[in-house]
Amino acid sequence: MRLSRIVTSRDDRPAFIIVGVVAVVWLMLYNNLQHIADWLTYSLLGLSPDSQLGEALNFFIYDVPKLLLLLSGMIFLITFVQTFIDTEKVRSLVERRGEGIGNVMAAVFGAITPFCSCSSVPLFIGFVQAGIPLGITFSFLITSPIMNEVAFVMLLGLFGWKVALLYLASGIVIGVVSGLVLGRLKLERYVEPFVYEIRAKHVQPDAVQRKLSWLERFGQAADSTREIVGKVWLFVIIGIGIGAFIHGFVPEDALTGIMRERAWWSVPAAVLLGIPLYSNAAGVIPIISALLGKGAALGTALAFMMAVVALSLPEMIILRKVLKPRLIAIFVGVVALSIVLTGYLFNLVV
Repeated sequence: MRLSRIVTSRDDRPAFIIVGVVAVVWLMLYNNLQHIADWLTYSLLGLSPDSQLGEALNFFIYDVPKLLLLLSGMIFLITFVQTFIDTEKVRSLVERRGEGIGNVMAAVFGAITPFCSCSSVPLFIGFVQAGIPLGITFSFLITSPIMNEVAFVMLLGLFGWKVALLYLASGIVIGVVSGLVLGRLKLERYVEPFVYEIRAKHVQPDAVQRKLSWLERFGQAADSTREIVGKVWLFVIIGIGIGAFIHGFVPEDALTGIMRERAWWSVPAAVLLGIPLYSNAAGVIPIISALLGKGAALGTALAFMMAVVALSLPEMIILRKVLKPRLIAIFVGVVALSIVLTGYLFNLVV
């Protein structure tokens, strides 16, 4: 790439100013969402923080704009970066390294990124658009919410390094194995066509990309962001709405009663209970600690946590706009089975 193509021209400066202003507003909104949600819920509406309705509404008011901001910001950034990259070369590089190494790389990347299940969806879309094999993208999508540095530290403090390392290893193994299985099934035909159409429309060959101005690159990123967010925003609201209702109105005692059991069915039951809920790993750790304090088996409790963060119903609703129902069902089945087996393993060795 010639240096003259990198230097900002006078025609591009207004685009940088607009993008800079939008970025500042984005950061200000994102960093103050919790304060805004608290003010709207508890001050303006006068609801009590201890009430079920107050907790559910606060959750909804905070999470909907948070996910929409993450979705728009990450799609914009990913698409903008793609204008500098020959995505066909990236795809061929990943394929040459083989599925196994690609899955491990994606799972490790997912383990070190601090995203919940719904927040991982924008990166998942970006990977699919870049032509990265579907099984590898699933390794990221699965591992990213399961593995969380806050959860790792909390497990280390509560249960010791053996349990924390088992948690880390099991999360990566689940991501790698599930991604490999899903990749071998050749399920690309079950991705909604618009994802590939946006890629074909906005991602051009490298020889053409080098001639793009900054204004054109920003324009392509903005167009992709508008198209994708325009297709999924309603699903985000519906998914978070369901998660908020369950978050505020499902009592903890209902979970404890089942996970206290030591029967063979307790692990699958914990996974089924976890799927409708929505939280990140750090948010569900206090619940896990309380369940363990009331006699729940560690493997059962961790299987519940992994189901909450990797198979949440809001995530499935958002993914529905990107993936066809059959692929979502296969994805849920493979990941749920992996989590169940991991739960049994923890119950046996801990």
